[in-house]
Amino acid sequence: MILGMVMMMSFGLVDTFFVSLLGTDQLAAISFTFPVTFTVISLNIGLGIGTSAIIGKLLGAGAQKDAKLHATGSLMLSVILVSALAAIGYLLIDPIFHLLNASDNLLPYIRDYMSVWYLSSVFLSLPMVGNSVLRACGDTRTPSIIMATGGALNAAMDPIFIFGVGPIPAMGIQGAAVATFVAWLFGAAWIIWLLAVRRELMVPRLLTMAEFKESARDVLRIGLPAAGANMLTPIAGAVMTALVATYGAEAVAAWGVGNRLESIASIIILALSMTLPPLISQNVGANLHERVEAAYKITLKFILVWQLVVYTLLWLLSDWIAAIFANEKEVAQLITLFLAIVPLGYGMQGVVILTNSSFNAMHMPMTALVLSIIRLFVFFVPVSYAGSLLFDIPGLFWGNVVANILMAVVSFISFKRALARQKAQSVASEEEVTL
Repeated sequence: MILGMVMMMSFGLVDTFFVSLLGTDQLAAISFTFPVTFTVISLNIGLGIGTSAIIGKLLGAGAQKDAKLHATGSLMLSVILVSALAAIGYLLIDPIFHLLNASDNLLPYIRDYMSVWYLSSVFLSLPMVGNSVLRACGDTRTPSIIMATGGALNAAMDPIFIFGVGPIPAMGIQGAAVATFVAWLFGAAWIIWLLAVRRELMVPRLLTMAEFKESARDVLRIGLPAAGANMLTPIAGAVMTALVATYGAEAVAAWGVGNRLESIASIIILALSMTLPPLISQNVGANLHERVEAAYKITLKFILVWQLVVYTLLWLLSDWIAAIFANEKEVAQLITLFLAIVPLGYGMQGVVILTNSSFNAMHMPMTALVLSIIRLFVFFVPVSYAGSLLFDIPGLFWGNVVANILMAVVSFISFKRALARQKAQSVASEEEVTL
C-alpha cells in the first residue's frame, strides 16, 4: 500500500519540482490547481471505497458473476461521473480560479495546465477504481506495480514535455499535464486488460441499463458518503489557498510545495487508513470489540510517535528542501517556515484520518462525514484564519497545528463512545439469544 501511494502522490510532487524550474509564477499557478485536481481525485477515492466493499462482499459470498458485473459497472460509473465533473471544471476554469484569488497573470498558465489535466482525469478514474477491484480480490501487489510504473513514466516524461527534446517542443507548464496524461492513459489500458482479459474479473462489454443501474446503486450507497468526505478536504484547501493568496504569489508557491510534501510525509497514515478498516470490520462482525479497541489504540500510539520523527526530519532538512523547490529567496524562506511549524500537527491529523476510516469500517459512514465537516469548517479553516489575523502567515501555519490537535481530541472521544455503544448492543443481543 505504501509503495502504490508514494508513486500515486509522486505525480504532483514531480510535476511541482520540474515546474518550479520554470519560475515562481508557474510554481504559483500549479499550486493553485492542487485543491481543484484533488477534488476530482477524491471522487475516484470514494468510488474506489464503494467498489472494494461491494465486490469483496460478493466474492466472499461466492457470487463471482455478480462481482464481475459490479466491477464493470463501477468502471463505467467512474468514467461517467469523472467526465461530467471534468467537463464542468473545464468550462469554469476562469471563474473557479478567480474565486481562489488567482491573479490575471497566472490564469494563462493555469488554463494551459488544467485544459489537459481535465482530459487526463478521465483515464485516471480507470486505474484508481480498477485497482480497488484487485484489492477486493486480495491483490495489493499489482495495483502498486501499476501506480509505480505510471509514476516512473510521469517522472521520465516531465522534463521531455516541459523543456522539449529534439522534435518535441518545449510546452512549459502544459508539458507537465501532458506527461501525466500519457502515464494515466497507459495505466488505464493496463488495468482494463488485466481485469477483462488476464484475470477475467469483469465482463468484456458494456452493461445493459438494468445491470448498470443495479451496480451503480450498490456502489454509490457506500461510495457517495466516502467521496463526499474526501471532497470536503480540497474544498477547504481551496478556501485556504484563497486565504494564502492574499499574501502574494510567493506565499501560494510555498503553500503548494508544503501541501505536496504533506502528502508524502503522511504516507504511513494513509496506508494504515487502508489496512486498519478490514481488521476492524472483521472483528466488529465477530463481536470482538476488545480487539477493535486494542488495534485502534496501538495504531494511534504508533502514528503519533512516527509523525514526530517525520516532523524532526522535515525541520532539520527544511533549508535543503526549500532550496530544491524554490529559486527565489522569499519563497524558500516561506517553505522553511512551513516545514518548521505545520508538520508538528501531522500526528494529530493522523488520529483524525484513522478515526474516520475506522468509522467507515464500523458501517458508520455518516458519522465519518459529520466529523470531516467539523474538522474542516469548525476547526481547520476558522482557526487558521484567526491565526492569520493575529500573527499573519506564521499564525496561519500555527492555526493548522492547533486545529489538528482540537479535532484529534473530538475524534478520539467520538470513537470511544461509538465503540462503547456497539459493545453494549452486542451484550444485549447475546443476552436476548441466551434468554
